[in-house]
Amino acid sequence: MAGYNALRYFQERHPGQVYGIRQEDNLRLTGPGVVACNAEDRDGLARLFERHEFGAVLDCAGNCDLRACEMNPQLAHTINVEGIRNLVRQSVPRGIRLVHLSVDLVFSGNGDGGYTEADRPDPVSAYGKTMVAGEQVVLKADPGACILRISLPMGVSLNGHAGAIDWIASRFKKSRPATLYFDEIRTPTYTDCLNALCEKMLTNDLSVLFHAGGPRRLSLYQIAQIINRTGGYDPDCLCGIPRREAGPIPPRAGNVTMDSSKLARALGYDPFDSWPRDDCLVPTDRDWHRRRPAGEPRSPEYLHKVLCKNPGSRW
Repeated sequence: MAGYNALRYFQERHPGQVYGIRQEDNLRLTGPGVVACNAEDRDGLARLFERHEFGAVLDCAGNCDLRACEMNPQLAHTINVEGIRNLVRQSVPRGIRLVHLSVDLVFSGNGDGGYTEADRPDPVSAYGKTMVAGEQVVLKADPGACILRISLPMGVSLNGHAGAIDWIASRFKKSRPATLYFDEIRTPTYTDCLNALCEKMLTNDLSVLFHAGGPRRLSLYQIAQIINRTGGYDPDCLCGIPRREAGPIPPRAGNVTMDSSKLARALGYDPFDSWPRDDCLVPTDRDWHRRRPAGEPRSPEYLHKVLCKNPGSRW
């Protein structure tokens, strides 16, 4: 999600100067500047760096499929850890600026949230564990690199069902149930805001670790409520449960909200608008999505306008 949206943003801003790599089996992602090269392919990466002499690298790679990572931890390690190890083998000797994206799921969420950079990671999933290991690879190899722990990036996805919005909306569009958790709580961000932040971090020398979550805390159930009502979908399609009823695989984190004030202080401004930007789109109770006031805009097109894109952004 983050990488797909960032690629389009940077290519528009810097035509002909931006390249994105994709896994060789990801045949959907094609176009100018898109190169098929597995992150774990050491030789392929070396040839790519030699050919293009990159000035900076934004690392958004990783397998974030919680179930797939849990069922095949070795695959998760290959992509989420070894891929990064191969990347820093190319970037560090060349003195290339590296910004690496990690995630809030390095935490268990068993407390009250509001995690700071000083809190010790305690992931509950194989995905979270490999993301912690990936962070350690970057920190050890390149002390000048910047690591941004992000939450849910809210925008459009390549295949139309990979991101939080697209997956939930894809269920509602087909009148299928979507079950979300009352007590998994995140700090989502518009991809528009995240793109601009990544550009800022690629061009400065801020290093080490920053939390990059949005200012609004929302449960997965609340996020689904917003998508359901804003898109004008059948409210009966939304189901809510506590995460203890989710089953053992994959294990679910709880309140993994992040305190991103360190990042705001370093930049001198808050890089994120609230998602959603309009306070009127924030649920007030568990039946909020069932209320449909007369005259309130509701459609998939309106959803895209205010949830997939930041209404306050010019990009």
